[in-house]
Amino acid sequence: MYDDEGADEDEDLPPIHRLHSSYGIPADARQMGLDRNVPEGAWLAFAGSLSSARPSHRLVAWLLLAAFVLPLLLTLKATFF
Repeated sequence: MYDDEGADEDEDLPPIHRLHSSYGIPADARQMGLDRNVPEGAWLAFAGSLSSARPSHRLVAWLLLAAFVLPLLLTLKATFF
């Protein structure tokens, strides 16, 4: 089975391996049966394929973080204030 341990190894892979259904998904998520074909697995694969060495990938990671945290903060504000 395909195993991705680090970003350095992933960048050296030929493009065909990046299309593999478990690319970017952690081993524990693969054990639960997640791959790119289910919505949760697709989000994990997308986030797992981001590289911190690229500024555009960092921007996307911050936008994803905001997309998940902002609704929570707005809900908490509406609930308690």
